[in-house]
Amino acid sequence: MFFPGWSTLLFVLSISYLAVALPVPISKRSHDSLQRQSLRLPISLQKRAGLTSEAGVGDLADLIYTVSVNLGNTTTAVVLDTGSSDLWVMSDACKTDVCQQSSSTPYATATARHTEAGVNLQFGDSTTGTHASGPVVLDTVALAGLSMEDQPFAAINDTNNSAAQHGTAGLIGLGFPSQSFVQAAVVNKQFNSPPTTDAFVTGTASNGPLLSRLAMSGQLENPMFAVAFQRNTIDVSGSGSITIGQLPDEIDNSSITWVPVRLYGAEDGGQNPPTFAPNETYPLRWEVPLDGVFLDGQKLSDTNATGVNKGLSALIDTGNSLIRGPQDVVNSVLRTVSPQFAADPTSRPLFPCATPHNLTFQIGGKMFPLDPRDFISPNSTQDATNCVARNVVATDPPSKGSLYSWSLGAPFFKSNTVVFYYGNLTHPSVDPPRIGFVSNVPQNANDLLQQAIADANAQGGVFESTVDVAPTASSVITVSATSLTLPTASATIIDRLASSPSPTSSTDTSSAFSSRALATYWYASIVLVSCILLA
Repeated sequence: MFFPGWSTLLFVLSISYLAVALPVPISKRSHDSLQRQSLRLPISLQKRAGLTSEAGVGDLADLIYTVSVNLGNTTTAVVLDTGSSDLWVMSDACKTDVCQQSSSTPYATATARHTEAGVNLQFGDSTTGTHASGPVVLDTVALAGLSMEDQPFAAINDTNNSAAQHGTAGLIGLGFPSQSFVQAAVVNKQFNSPPTTDAFVTGTASNGPLLSRLAMSGQLENPMFAVAFQRNTIDVSGSGSITIGQLPDEIDNSSITWVPVRLYGAEDGGQNPPTFAPNETYPLRWEVPLDGVFLDGQKLSDTNATGVNKGLSALIDTGNSLIRGPQDVVNSVLRTVSPQFAADPTSRPLFPCATPHNLTFQIGGKMFPLDPRDFISPNSTQDATNCVARNVVATDPPSKGSLYSWSLGAPFFKSNTVVFYYGNLTHPSVDPPRIGFVSNVPQNANDLLQQAIADANAQGGVFESTVDVAPTASSVITVSATSLTLPTASATIIDRLASSPSPTSSTDTSSAFSSRALATYWYASIVLVSCILLA
């Protein structure tokens, strides 16, 4: 399917998008060391009896990627987000303008069991701020056919956040328990705001985020999940999916580059250790060290920006629609690729579509480039000659609780399959968390870019674009224990999100939680509506 007005739409909205979509991470930090020495990498994955599952993801023009969840009797779509840890969903009790105007399926609260706890999740960036608040409830929740009874999540009854609009009803955070405000609220209610983190750490198995609970339950073949995104603009290709409990079928462990997840000490904004494990240090985010960043083979400077400096690292974030980096380094990239931007930094970073550029991240000693098809964006309608470097933008310097310099979002997941391994969530030193990377960029990526341009010119200068709806209950996914096939509980879609949230306020069990920016959803929402109209 083609949307003839896609390029025009991007051109009209791009300036406002870039003006509002820059997140402001409010920090929490980690150790000077990234604990490389304690890891035995690469890891050997055990082949043991356990559940595995795989489901497709929704994608609208590479703006927001979604998955389907079942909550009690409700099936709805939520944004897939490794940058946060909580599941929150618009409920049928929400009467705000956003909820009333939403086309998303709200959670039917009739099946909810109340915890008497609540959350007020605050999101924001440099220019905007939104909220999502409501009670924390318990219900059976399923993702990709894998379910947990009595799963805590926020049934939002008051929000102005547009994640609850246009086909999605909220967010599912796949991050670590230490960043979970929902879990903190439940533990505080149960234990009257305990002075230590003991109840919080031990309570993850019953009160933690969905995938953390599955990882701790022993039900999975391995405590991990893998994510890859399809490409729905420029050159429609690839296959988006989330695989839980095992590696995707096409990937062998020997092909994976494994690197440790940064651990955050309490002094840097991380979780205080429990009294029964006083020497443990816990992960806060899916954040890994970077060896360097390269543009067209030339190493870029780390940054000259001020901020907490504890080593170059990157947040690996499915809820971020862009590649975000230090302001000075991003400006250097744009000056290099765009003579127009070099001459006038206030202008759009235009460059020839046919000139492939390779932005590459060195991780674990290996190069992981962005596919040149994921570096470019259309600049205007019916023009496959001039493109714009819109997928690389600036973010705030590292700060306490947010030590990363770079945030690698949807363009990175279109170019790479990423494996997230939880390890041991109560005693990380026993089995440390880590992330594995496999490049999906083909050897002939430059040729494929040229072919995409030729195809666009044959269509009057309009690049290819399509919409994928996240699989619904009428589709089928595979859930294996011994080889069991179940219908999926799926969703509707939108596509990539600018930056996923870590709320800025909530009841805090352990002083372990951080704030992170959620870049505005308005751009994606307008694109979605416009694409539907153009269809």
